[in-house]
Amino acid sequence: MSAKTYHIVGQHEVRERLARQLAEGRVAHAQLFCGPEGCGKLPIALEFARALLCHQPTEGHACGTCASCKMTAGLVHPDLHFVFPVIKPAGSSGEVTSDTYLKEWREQLQRSPYFSRQDWLADMGVQNQQSQIPVAESDNILRKLSLTAAQGGYRVVIVWLPEQMNAQAANKLLKLIEEPPTQTVFLLVSDRPEHLLATILSRTQRINIPPIPTDDLAAELVENCGLQPEDARLIARQSAGNFTEALQKITVNADAELYFDLFVMLMRLSYKRDVRGIKKWADEVAEWGRERQKAFLTYCLHLVRENFMYNFRQEELTYMSSNESEFAVRFARFINERNVIGIMQEMEAALRDIGQNVNPKMVFFSFALRIIVLLL
Repeated sequence: MSAKTYHIVGQHEVRERLARQLAEGRVAHAQLFCGPEGCGKLPIALEFARALLCHQPTEGHACGTCASCKMTAGLVHPDLHFVFPVIKPAGSSGEVTSDTYLKEWREQLQRSPYFSRQDWLADMGVQNQQSQIPVAESDNILRKLSLTAAQGGYRVVIVWLPEQMNAQAANKLLKLIEEPPTQTVFLLVSDRPEHLLATILSRTQRINIPPIPTDDLAAELVENCGLQPEDARLIARQSAGNFTEALQKITVNADAELYFDLFVMLMRLSYKRDVRGIKKWADEVAEWGRERQKAFLTYCLHLVRENFMYNFRQEELTYMSSNESEFAVRFARFINERNVIGIMQEMEAALRDIGQNVNPKMVFFSFALRIIVLLL
């Protein structure tokens, strides 16, 4: 990661407001960054932390060249501490804190500070376990903050997804926020602030961060992700201000043509009531890995929704590629008020069953047979 800046998509107004805080010397000791997933809360918190720790900030912005800025960019500043949800490794008998996964955390941030909780679970090597911030984490932070700041200035604690603190951890964090050590700033980065203790909410300064504007997101996809303007605009609209989702869509697009062809094939086989063809179709999809199967079913849900909305003939309500739009001209009339909910429920049930490791051949064949009935 460059020492110059944490790359942030848009959000200029919020970033300038934070810079003014520092420039005017009115930094709240506990701040709650709230907003939908993918809006940039975590990279904004990282940028603000770097400015707080900078030796020579200018108008509230980090210089990017001092030793402190370089350490922060490398995620190794001794006065920058991270708290995030963790999973107890298999076979582990000791306490688990964020320090247990600090190497994986730094690697993820170096790749991109835009990622979801599911991405983080994958980094820790798990998918279906429940992560949390345990009470041992609060004790660990308390020990770290009892030491003098290594660089003699601010100390910053970034708490990612504080809503995942267990009750004991939340109460201990509350005490730290109520009586913070000198020049210590807590930056809580939350997707669901409504799940935090009311007492924590009342003691933090809330910073609301909106979804990324479509124009800013599309420009980012063109300038730094190599997309053509038309494709970038489509993905930006589909992602609704969520850059994390936009990045996922770029990856999924590599399979989008295959997914589209298989969706079209399923609908045609179902309309013809070709059970033998459906069995062959189901066997083919069942050979894929589970994550790819889930991605395909998610794509099917998207395309059913888009074909239903196409019937209203309002372009701003649909988010389809040119191939998908051409197909919708002929197919959309088959997705209507009578069956759209039933079709989507069948797809959601199949998605759930695949996630629970049900036999995929049974899942896809049964699901496809039900589509026959719903399309009649």
